[in-house]
Amino acid sequence: MTLLRESCLFQLWTALLAVYDQSLLHRLLAGAGRWCTRQIDTSRVLAVLCREGAVARSWPQSAACRTFTWLINLPGNLLHRLYRALPLTFEDSVFARLAFSLGEETAVAQSWVILLLWSIPYEYWNNAYSLMLFAALTVLFHAGAMRRRELRLDVANIGFYPLVLFGAMFLGVLMSYAPSLSLRFLFYHISAALCVLVTVSAVRSGEDLKRLAAGGAVCVAVSGAYGVLQRVQGVEVSSSTVDLKLNAGMPGRVVSIFDNANTFAEVLLLLLPLVIALILCSRRLTGKVLACGVLAVGVMALGMTYSRATWVGFACAMAVFVFLWKPKLVPLFAVLCCLALPLLPATIWNRILTIFNPTDSSTASRIPLYQAALEVIRSRPIRGAGLGTAAPKLYIADWNLYHADFPYVHSHNFYMEVWIEVGLLGVVSFVSAMLWNIKRTAHAVRHTNPSPARTIGCGAAAALCGTMVCGLADYLWNYPRVMCIFWFVFAVALAAVKVCRMEQAAE
Repeated sequence: MTLLRESCLFQLWTALLAVYDQSLLHRLLAGAGRWCTRQIDTSRVLAVLCREGAVARSWPQSAACRTFTWLINLPGNLLHRLYRALPLTFEDSVFARLAFSLGEETAVAQSWVILLLWSIPYEYWNNAYSLMLFAALTVLFHAGAMRRRELRLDVANIGFYPLVLFGAMFLGVLMSYAPSLSLRFLFYHISAALCVLVTVSAVRSGEDLKRLAAGGAVCVAVSGAYGVLQRVQGVEVSSSTVDLKLNAGMPGRVVSIFDNANTFAEVLLLLLPLVIALILCSRRLTGKVLACGVLAVGVMALGMTYSRATWVGFACAMAVFVFLWKPKLVPLFAVLCCLALPLLPATIWNRILTIFNPTDSSTASRIPLYQAALEVIRSRPIRGAGLGTAAPKLYIADWNLYHADFPYVHSHNFYMEVWIEVGLLGVVSFVSAMLWNIKRTAHAVRHTNPSPARTIGCGAAAALCGTMVCGLADYLWNYPRVMCIFWFVFAVALAAVKVCRMEQAAE
């Protein structure tokens, strides 16, 4: 690191920063940033949009929350009573003390779990891995709760709307058009629910959040490096995913360790904002350099996926990240984006131009998908066709609602697909949960001093905003591993708010 600081490049960069700090451009951008901040703070429209609703505010103190908290923590409370009845027996056991110590550091164990889970190649992946490992983390957390009374599963900070959404998923199985098909998908959502529960309950500090972000960064590093290697080796162009006429000369889309280019891009969309947050909150230069390398590899791999909806989502995520982290940098961010457009490779630029081209086969193929989904919503608006993609697919086939050459897999729209799977209650609670979490995180980071929790909260909220935009043209839960990563990022945002409020109380 000393050699790096003494290098000519580092000295040049330092000199350029010094010149920029005294320049007219810096003063103009700083003034524009302060103006943006004043408009945000005094805007009546944003005040209405950003405030927490009455239901969400009253949830932590409600009788329903207290009852649910008591029920879900009943095993931990019984184990704690057993420990208090026989303290010497447990403390004399090496294995019991080891289990207690590991349980008290469940967040550390989870960082290793996600590191391993999301780096498994598609050929060796089994969706049961997520359920087994997150169930094991829940058991491990209870081992820590057996000795420490303050370690309890945190239902209050998960919030009302996510719990309603998970409840709607159980109803989606009971009222499914094909309950036997929906039951299999319920286990995927149970894995995601355990991920949220463990993450929010186990995280107690900014260091815990940094470890979880580092686990996600390893996934980006492994999958991104393999994606770049695929591009070097060459990837065959598939006519089923690319319009060869409008995208002439475009290379094949990389899939890395996943089965689909869009799936790979969605994983990067969810985790890259956490990598950026890790760069900003790393204390050591070595950590910053490593995280910058991971970010560079991940961004290159994202470009090589040629996933248009994900590109738009990532651009939105970056804008939200800058807006939450330092609003005064928004004008500079806009200028840099405009300057970067001419530097894009021709194949990427041409791919972007096909987004709104109705003659593009990929864009045109979504129209019959949307029509079929709307027919399902019209015929079963309240209960939906059933949890998972299999039940709606069967319903559409039986009622002959889809008419196109491409086979129907899902509706390619996050909101439509949630509606046709779990009905009106599901889609309302899904949108409410997303907006509530994003608003809550935005409020927390704007009223918290700089800290790892604040920065990682910015990254998680930005990733969720990006997925909301990407979801207009794709369904991110089609692959259960992506679903689990989605809920992990959702939980990281919740945990960041929890830590931010702990820091505010300490101050």
